[in-house]
Amino acid sequence: MNLLSNQLTMRRFCSSGLALHSSEVLITLRRWRPRVKKNLGTATTLLLFLPLLIATAFISSLWNSDTSNFSVHNISRNKTLIIVSRKPQNRPQKRITTPLNCVKNQTQTCPTNYPKTSQTQKSISDYSIPPTSTCPDYFRWIHEDLSPWKVTGITRDMLERANQSAHFRLILVNNKVYIHKYKQSIQTRDVFTIWGILQLLRKYPGRLPDLELMFDCDDRPVIRSRDYSGPNNKGPPPLFRYSGDRWTMDIVFPDWSFWGWAEINIKPWDSLLRELKEGNNGRNWVDREPYAYWKGNPFVAETRRDLLTCNLSDKHDWNARLYVQDWILESKQGFQQSNLASQCAHRYKIYIEGYAWSVSEKYILACDSMTLLVKPYFHDFFIRYLQPLRHYWPIRDKDKCKSIKFAVDWGNTHKQKQAQEIGRAASNFIQEELKMEYVYDYMFHLLNEYAKLLKFKPVAPDGAVEVCSETMACTANGSHKKFMMESLVKGPSITSPCTLPPPYEPKVLGAFYRRKLNAILQVQKWEDRYWESLKKQ
Repeated sequence: MNLLSNQLTMRRFCSSGLALHSSEVLITLRRWRPRVKKNLGTATTLLLFLPLLIATAFISSLWNSDTSNFSVHNISRNKTLIIVSRKPQNRPQKRITTPLNCVKNQTQTCPTNYPKTSQTQKSISDYSIPPTSTCPDYFRWIHEDLSPWKVTGITRDMLERANQSAHFRLILVNNKVYIHKYKQSIQTRDVFTIWGILQLLRKYPGRLPDLELMFDCDDRPVIRSRDYSGPNNKGPPPLFRYSGDRWTMDIVFPDWSFWGWAEINIKPWDSLLRELKEGNNGRNWVDREPYAYWKGNPFVAETRRDLLTCNLSDKHDWNARLYVQDWILESKQGFQQSNLASQCAHRYKIYIEGYAWSVSEKYILACDSMTLLVKPYFHDFFIRYLQPLRHYWPIRDKDKCKSIKFAVDWGNTHKQKQAQEIGRAASNFIQEELKMEYVYDYMFHLLNEYAKLLKFKPVAPDGAVEVCSETMACTANGSHKKFMMESLVKGPSITSPCTLPPPYEPKVLGAFYRRKLNAILQVQKWEDRYWESLKKQ
């Protein structure tokens, strides 16, 4: 007696014998007749049909779902084993854009229809998308900068004492920002700092708690640790600024130039970072000028004026090519000679502080050139993480010329590969770990951790004015408006901020500092032996 079995017909198999996408597979089930005796009842027949019906329903449900793959194995004449795997389609989440709501011929106000939460959450505590990564290690210094208030917290009295040098007070209440200005900052530092915080709120709406802070836009830190070391001290006032040093407790925050420096035509960081990368790709390290390059304003600090003595002269060639930047002349000539992306034409670039830390730091490190870093006394929010001989070459501040000449000779001779690697490591750090997404995430975590320390309820004081992107950008003009529009966050982020790493353990932090010091001492030993050997010749 002939048996009729299941026949599964599949068309358009790929060369490996596996079925393609479900839409390319045709499944035909022919009539199936079980071998039964005439006296078997309907119930028995149904029992025999039941497995086939279940299998058919299962395949049908997969067919109608979001199936992306059917894998078929061990197909033979006598036996067929079908394995169906389902892979969900990764459909990109649609990004919401929030255009500026500028009005004409009337007073500009803040709109009331801003998103209350980001696209990554249903509420402030309900995250629908986990953080994409752990934050870079330099985020650990957030814990260090806030450590003076770890035990006591921040009281209203502490905050009020910070207004002695602050340029403005910023209050965030119910996702609205209020500003109380105390004095005018240098150029528009305060304007673009506030603008940056407003963009953070556009990126992560509803994710920051209420807070109140004081911000000083000058260069040098002022909250000295020694003034708050006694047992009866009232606690240091929390003051935000762009740089710190080992003797002070100012809270370090990303500087205004990340959103553009309009007065000297430096573009917002996102745009400039792309230009720097394109410039690096067009210049091989070995084809660059084999000298150390610096261009800047030498009149802001004695250490920079001392650097100029290392320039090429009739008596000496210290392997340095140094240029004075005249910003007044540059502005009259349309900034034709100050394009930062075109200043990566040398194998080595010098970073030296001015009156304090210098904005130029990140631009120099991004060049793929080996950075010759003259001993710094100040730090911004990211530089503390960088290590000598890995990200830069340390230069003595007391004997700059000899130190620079040795570094360039070292890199140009048998150590070319190492010099290139140091330059590339710094550039990769800037491109990958200091991109604008991480700058915003640093601000996000710093402000969140700061808000946790507050022992009072933030309130908008009399005289404070509500500000938003509209009140700042819609009324701006010229390069200020251009840079604001260029750096405008278009809408809420579709990903969560990176995960803040824990603070350094004391032993780990101590080892980090020892490693940095040992590397600097090693370079100084090489340098001393180099000059001693020249004396013997």
